[in-house]
Amino acid sequence: MLLSCQNLSKEYVTGPVLSGISFHLDRGEKMAIVGINGAGKTTLLRILLGEVTPEEGSVTWQKDVRTGYLAQNDTVDSSLTLYEEVLSGCSRLVEFESRLSEMERMMEQASGDALTELMERYEQTRHRFDLMGGYSFRSEIIGVLKGLGFAEEDFSRSVTTLSGGQKTRLALGKLLLGKPDLLILDEPTNHLDMNSTAWLEEYLRSYSGAVLLVSHDRYFLDRLARKILELENTKGRVYEGNYSDYAKKKKQLREAALKAWMNQQSEIRHQEEVIEKLRSFNREKSIKRAESREKVLEKTVLLERPEEVDSRMHLSLSPDRISGNDVLSIEGLSKAFGDRTLFTDLSMDLKRGEHVALIGDNGTGKTTLLKILNGLETQDAGSIRLGTNVEIGYYDQEHQLLHPEKTIFEELSDEYPGMTVTRIRNTLASFLFTGDDVFKKISSLSGGERGRVALAKLMLTGCNFLILDEPTNHLDIDSKEILEDALLSYEGTVLCVSHDRYFINRIATRILDLRGSSLTSYLGNYDDYLEKRAQQSAASSAAVITAGPGQQKVPVSGSPDTPDASASGSADWKAQKEEQARRRKLENELKKCEERIEELEGLLARTDEELSDPENASNAEKLRSLTEKREELELSLEREMENWEKLSEEVQS
Repeated sequence: MLLSCQNLSKEYVTGPVLSGISFHLDRGEKMAIVGINGAGKTTLLRILLGEVTPEEGSVTWQKDVRTGYLAQNDTVDSSLTLYEEVLSGCSRLVEFESRLSEMERMMEQASGDALTELMERYEQTRHRFDLMGGYSFRSEIIGVLKGLGFAEEDFSRSVTTLSGGQKTRLALGKLLLGKPDLLILDEPTNHLDMNSTAWLEEYLRSYSGAVLLVSHDRYFLDRLARKILELENTKGRVYEGNYSDYAKKKKQLREAALKAWMNQQSEIRHQEEVIEKLRSFNREKSIKRAESREKVLEKTVLLERPEEVDSRMHLSLSPDRISGNDVLSIEGLSKAFGDRTLFTDLSMDLKRGEHVALIGDNGTGKTTLLKILNGLETQDAGSIRLGTNVEIGYYDQEHQLLHPEKTIFEELSDEYPGMTVTRIRNTLASFLFTGDDVFKKISSLSGGERGRVALAKLMLTGCNFLILDEPTNHLDIDSKEILEDALLSYEGTVLCVSHDRYFINRIATRILDLRGSSLTSYLGNYDDYLEKRAQQSAASSAAVITAGPGQQKVPVSGSPDTPDASASGSADWKAQKEEQARRRKLENELKKCEERIEELEGLLARTDEELSDPENASNAEKLRSLTEKREELELSLEREMENWEKLSEEVQS
C-alpha cells in the first residue's frame, strides 16, 4: 500500500471542511477525488502533502515514496528555454549520461587492470541508466512537449515568453518526465485542448506509477480513474470504478436510502395509527397491545433522512417563441488577423432544434467565429443569414458581457427593468445567490460565480438560438449536469464551443470539426465523431472529407435484439390490475372488520346495560344467559381486533 489515510478531519473558522475521511491508495492505482466547489478537495491534497495539518487523523506513507504535485494553475518561472527547463527535471538521467561520457573518455586512455575495472563500472552504470530509461528520455521529452501542444519551433523559446496557460502545461510536462511514484494532479486538463487532453489520458493510463487527481473533466475521469473518492457535506465515500460507475452507484444508493427512510416513516405513521385505534377500543387487552407496540416503536433505530443537495442551482431554458426551420446559414466566411489566417471560405447551415458542437484545436478560430455571429467581430469575407424569428442568446467564456462595476442584483435589474425585486431575488436564489450575496460586485466574483450570473441572464432571455462559448468552464460537476439537463430539454437551437467531451457527448446531435481552416460535419455526439474519424483514417489517410451531414442510424423495426414491448407491457398491465384488485379486496375486508368491531362494541354496551338493570338482578336464569352472551361477545370482539391488526398490516405492506 502506497498511502493510507485514517479519519482525517479539518476545520476552519467558517466550519468543518473534512470529517473522518479514510481511504488508501495502492502502487499503480489511478484514483480521483470529486465533489462540488468548496467540498475540500484541494484541502485534502494539501493535507497529504504536509502543507496543512488536520485536527484529527493520520496520513501514512510507504517508505521512500517519491511524489510529484501539480497545483491548479501551477506555472514555471525560468530564464531557460522550454527544452532546457524540462530537461532540468531529468537531472538524475543527465547526471548518469554525463558520468557515462566521462567514463568513455577515461577508457580511451586506460589500459590493463585499470581498464578492466573501469569497464566493469561502466557496464554497471550503463545497466542502471538503461533501467531508468536513459536511452529514450530525450526522445520522450520531445514526445511529452508535442503531446502537450508545443511545436518543435517552441522548444528553443524562452519560458519567460510563454502565456500563463503554456507555463502550466510546461509544469505538467516537467512533472510527468520526473516519473514520481505518485502523481498528485489538481485540475491537470484546465489549459489543455482536446488533443492534448486525449494524449494525457493515454500517457497516464500507461503510467507505471500511481495517480491521484482532482478534475471536473468527467470524460477524462471515465477513461482514467478506477476508484473515486467523493467528498460531500464534509464526509468521504469511496466508490470502485470510473466516474460513470460512481454516478450510477451514487444514484442507486441515494434512491435506496431515501426509499428506506420513506418506508420507515410510513411504517412509524402506520404504527401510531394502529396504537391510537387500539387505545380507542378502550379494552384491557387492546390497551396492552397498544402499549406493547409503543415499546417496540420506542426501540426503533431511526434512519437519517438523506441530505438534500441544497447547493445545486436550478436552470430552465425555454424559448419564448419558435423560430423558422432555417436558423442560420453561413457562406464563404473568412477571417484573418494580420498575416495569421484563422479560416477561409467556411460554409454551414443550422436547422431548428439542432444541438451542434463546434470543436477544434486551440487557435483555430472557434471563439472568433462565435463572436462574428454575435456582431462582436467582423468577418473579412462571406455572408451570415439568420432565419425567421431567430433570437440569439450568447454566453461568452470570458464573461465580457457582464459589467464589472455592477452588483449581481444590478446586472439583472438593469437588463430587465420590468422584473420585480422578488422575482430577481428568486431567480438569483436559483443560482445560489442569496441574502447579501446579491450585492456583491461582478468584479469580486470567482469564475464559477460569474458563470452562474451569465447563465441566469441567459435563462431570462427566452431566446430560441443559444450560442455558447465554453459554458462548462469554472462550473463544478453538479452544475455541469444541471446545465446539460436544461439543454437536453431545450426546444430551441444550440451552437456551442466546448472542450468538455462528456458535455458534448450528452448534448450534441452534430459535431462541426474546425480543422485546417475548414469545417467538417459529423452527425452524432463526440463518441460517434471519434468512431467516424477512426473509420476514415483506417479507410484512407489521404481521403478528402467534405463537410455535410452524415447518415443517421435508424433502429430496424422488429430486429432480434429488440424486446417485444407490447408483450412486456401487457404482462405488466395484467400484474398491476391483479395487485389493485387484491388491495381493494383487503381494504374492503378491513372496512367490514371495523364495522363488525363497532357492532360488537354496541352489543356489549347493551348487554352491560341489561346486566346492570335492577329488574334482572333477581332473575338468576336471565343473569346467567346475559353473562354467557357477554363472554361470547368479548371473545368475538377479541378475534375481530386480532383480525383488524392482521388486515391493517397487510394493507400497509
